[in-house]
Amino acid sequence: MKQHILTQACTAAYIRHLQEEERAGTTIQKYLFGIRAFACWLEGRPVTKENTTRWKAELQDGRLKPSTVNGRLSAVNGLCAFLGWEECQVRLLKIQQSVFRAAARELRREEYGRLVQTAARLRQGRLALLIETICATGIRVSEVRYITVEAARAGQATVSLKGKIRTILLPRRLCCKLLEYARKQKTASGEIFRTENGACFSRNRIWREMKALCAQAGVAPTKVFPHNLRRLFAVSYYQAYRDIVRLADILGHSSVNTTRIYLLTTGEEHARQLEQLGLVC
Repeated sequence: MKQHILTQACTAAYIRHLQEEERAGTTIQKYLFGIRAFACWLEGRPVTKENTTRWKAELQDGRLKPSTVNGRLSAVNGLCAFLGWEECQVRLLKIQQSVFRAAARELRREEYGRLVQTAARLRQGRLALLIETICATGIRVSEVRYITVEAARAGQATVSLKGKIRTILLPRRLCCKLLEYARKQKTASGEIFRTENGACFSRNRIWREMKALCAQAGVAPTKVFPHNLRRLFAVSYYQAYRDIVRLADILGHSSVNTTRIYLLTTGEEHARQLEQLGLVC
């Protein structure tokens, strides 16, 4: 039987395939990381069902989160499917959906307000406006580039991402702030959030600037990252309108089940709800 040897050429061909399928750049990077980790573990050994199963077991013993393990297994399974090595694929871990999220990651509205106010006080106007923009619209950090002068004038931005096109409405007050900022920066058209050199504001740059703000704002770093602003938007919208289907459309989710994850309450809130049932005599 011919042995399946994982080469750089195999990996490169699979990455090209993912790019042709227009997978998100972050998804491709995650898959590439998982495949390289597997190749490193193999140390030249062939890809077999036995080896992928052993790797799965070692990942589980490595104190990684189950979701992280599944991410790496998905990368290798996808590669095997692409190369016609289906017999080497392994099952993903079955993870029961949690009914609450850790309080250490719960960004409260007042903490969000402190982040914006602190950034403004420190004369980091771009960061303050960026935080407001993500939280007031629910956009992904990768969609910040679609917030343009033209979009602010129109009151809406057209986003094309993950093979889907959707329109994001921008609150009128936010549009005024965006246009005022663009005017001060002498940005007549195109992306509003740019670096000092006029380049695109990268995901990593946004992440770093937000983390650097935590100590001054008195907010735990575990709570401060772009996706948590998107989640705060989701929670606020749902609490106001109780329309999860409409919320899924706004967020660009294909499934309401994905939206449900955004609406998890903390363990503290979950415990309070159980107490209110009054079922302990």
